[in-house]
Amino acid sequence: MNKQPNLTTMKTEYNSKLIYVIAVVAATGGLLFGFDTGVISGAIPFFQKDFGIDNSMIEIITASGLCGAILGALFCGKITDTLGRKKVILVSAVIFAIGALWSGFAPDVYHLIASRLFLGVAIGVSSFAVPLYIAEISPAKKRGALVSMFQLMVTIGVLVSYLSDLFFADESQIDCWRPMFYVGVIPAIVLFVGMLYMPETPRWLMSRGRESEGFAVLSRIESPESRDEAFEAIKREVVKSREEKAGYRELFKPWLRNAVIICIGIMFFQQFVGINTVIYYSPKIFLMAGFDGTVSAIWASVGVGAVNLLFTIVSVYFVDRLGRRKLFFTGLTGITVSLILLGICFAFSASLGDAGKWLSVTLVFFYVAFFAISIGPLGWLIISEVFPQKLRGLGSSIGSLSVWFFNSIVSFTFFKIVHAFTISGTEIYVEGENLGNPAGAFWFYAVVALAALIWGYFYVPETKGISLEKIEEYWRKGGKPRFLK
Repeated sequence: MNKQPNLTTMKTEYNSKLIYVIAVVAATGGLLFGFDTGVISGAIPFFQKDFGIDNSMIEIITASGLCGAILGALFCGKITDTLGRKKVILVSAVIFAIGALWSGFAPDVYHLIASRLFLGVAIGVSSFAVPLYIAEISPAKKRGALVSMFQLMVTIGVLVSYLSDLFFADESQIDCWRPMFYVGVIPAIVLFVGMLYMPETPRWLMSRGRESEGFAVLSRIESPESRDEAFEAIKREVVKSREEKAGYRELFKPWLRNAVIICIGIMFFQQFVGINTVIYYSPKIFLMAGFDGTVSAIWASVGVGAVNLLFTIVSVYFVDRLGRRKLFFTGLTGITVSLILLGICFAFSASLGDAGKWLSVTLVFFYVAFFAISIGPLGWLIISEVFPQKLRGLGSSIGSLSVWFFNSIVSFTFFKIVHAFTISGTEIYVEGENLGNPAGAFWFYAVVALAALIWGYFYVPETKGISLEKIEEYWRKGGKPRFLK
């Protein structure tokens, strides 16, 4: 058993800026998450021609990465607790690098499916391990802003992937999609090298009985005034966690029913309003809208990435000022209206002519903006707030599994829904191929968004300014989500 560290004699090497360096380096995992999610968007039109495959196979390739993410999120929890947060992030960086090289090298469609599945494991791992690492290593007063940096880096990663696609896109070179994937090796190396120099989290170290090492890390990231208090608080939390062994059965107790419904429900609606059809397939959608050539469509996709990033920043600014419910209802109302109008725009695209193309782009931008200020970041935030301390890890893992499961369904069914809901006589042809018309699909997602508004009225809690302990106490008393204030 480790000896109690001498709190008065151990050397303190506090650096107020170090925590920001640690958070930025770790959040590079979020950038990789966003990059490898978005990079396939601009690559699809090129490798579809290169391999001579149809849209059904495109859905399989896209969904394979999401299935890998499910596997990564499923097994990440226990592995992270056993090996530590830092080691798991290092392993994910290696998987990101190998997966990027494998994807770019893929000699046929089956290697591409396998490589995307492999990459997906790293995406699933990073979506769980990186926010956990940042949350555990951050001082309490800075935790909210630093954890939100992960979501910002995800949106930056998506934008970088679109810019990378645009840089390499060349309609005279059918294999130009390969270097689009190779670029992912660069941030993977940055993450791996950077994390080699980063410390393990104090909480994990102390949970393994390594109190002296945990205290040394706290001495570097906590101010001298708060260091000892933080050390004692973590010690109490570790003892409490050992006494209260938590399992999945605990989540099914009646008093936690609302928390589970909120967790799964908000992730369902986050995905089924169709946002990732735009993230994954935006060049195809813009080709349907009338853009001439893949490069032009990718230019429009870059706009999607920029809007997504800008309004995620807006959300981070307002979430603790306006509150969760106001942002949720504002965003979902905007999503519903944008999708209805977008469907009308595509349904009457033949009559609107060239104006319809630019109107479609504008409405997609509005749709993405309303998503980015509301249910996009709110989904991840709320699931981290509604569960009690001892079950927060399990609850978050359910949220991660839910989002990847629903995401894979949406990405796998988009083109099928487009064809199923195409109004006869409105079919859109690109290079002689009947792509259907996405109007019906967008109206379908609008109906889901409308259902989300109704569901949200009853189940989205207002957690602004409420301590996690008070939220737990409220559930134990049988309180209803919409009355939590």
